Amino acid sequence: MNFDEFTGEVQHRLEFPDTGRTVRAIRATLMTLGQRIPEGAAEDLAASLPMEVKWYMTGAVQEHGQRFDWQEFIERVSEIEGDRTDPPEAAYHARIIVDLVESLVPPSDFQQLRDQLPESQDDENWRKLFEVVDAGGWGDAQEAQTGGGPQPDPETRAEPGPAGDEPRTDVDE
Repeated sequence: MNFDEFTGEVQHRLEFPDTGRTVRAIRATLMTLGQRIPEGAAEDLAASLPMEVKWYMTGAVQEHGQRFDWQEFIERVSEIEGDRTDPPEAAYHARIIVDLVESLVPPSDFQQLRDQLPESQDDENWRKLFEVVDAGGWGDAQEAQTGGGPQPDPETRAEPGPAGDEPRTDVDE
């Protein structure tokens, strides 16, 4: 996946109207994540990502391995993202971006990321970052929100067919 495909996928998932906001969300999430984890872990995770995206986790980060919790992560992402992005929005953006990253990197590198971030509610509560991943990924989470599967066209209606047959769908004219 190249940079344009990566940003296009994030833009689609977040339903952003423009690429600028999409890139800011990606940069804010991955730069802050790169600040939180050790440099080697950031390099391992970013190795499978497009070069420009990799840079957000590695080259753009001045100090890796900083110690902060989930709440501080979200505040930092919100601040970097700008555009009056509030913390709940920033949290959602981060979850969606991390889910895409998870689909592109080797499982061992993603597990290394999880191992770096305490998921206990009593500790730093990083499990919230992985909610979309743990729900089966963006596609499954999106499907769960819409009730699963394709939604019926409001202009069609199902009528029972002859006994034992599947319902027939006709278009009203």
